Amino acid sequence: MQATAPRPLARANPGLVPQMLNHAAWVTPDVAATADFYTRIMGMELASTIFDDHVPSTGDDFPYFHIFFRMADGSTLAFFEAPGVPPPSKPSHPAYDVFNHIALQARDRDEVLKWADWLRSNGLDVIGPVDHKGIILSIYFHDPAGIRLEITTPIDREWNRHTEQGYADLARWLECKRRAEREGRDVPTALKAMIGEVRKRYAA
Repeated sequence: MQATAPRPLARANPGLVPQMLNHAAWVTPDVAATADFYTRIMGMELASTIFDDHVPSTGDDFPYFHIFFRMADGSTLAFFEAPGVPPPSKPSHPAYDVFNHIALQARDRDEVLKWADWLRSNGLDVIGPVDHKGIILSIYFHDPAGIRLEITTPIDREWNRHTEQGYADLARWLECKRRAEREGRDVPTALKAMIGEVRKRYAA
């Protein structure tokens, strides 16, 4: 039997941290509808565009139009229209439709509510506002390409500074899964029981 090479030891990050969101990108079947939505409805500026007849990073041979829309902090959302691309396959579980989204920050609660009114006045289906355990307040809707968007504002000013608790929760989740697997129990059922205990902290 041929010996396998040892796995390299995990190395600590040398201090490299992304500075900001440059862009997140998706495919759109209709760039005209997308441009109207993000400029007129979302109030973003059309920031930049690119034409190409192949994909530079992979060499794939199909033409596309790449378009960027700029938010207040300079970060952008981007889209590709590539005619002839078939519609995406239906997800295998509703979680993909619910969890895959991008959240855009508003100034405060009042602005979240103004967004909800504005979006509904333009015929969009809006869910919320939803209070996420006193951490953030959000509304949800979809763009013309079916991408789930969130407008949110922090309720807890330190919402993205709970690092110690985050590591503890990660360890708790992983251990619950491992224990359930070792004991031959249903993992989702075990996780629900664990969450029921942890949820009590939100009521405190």
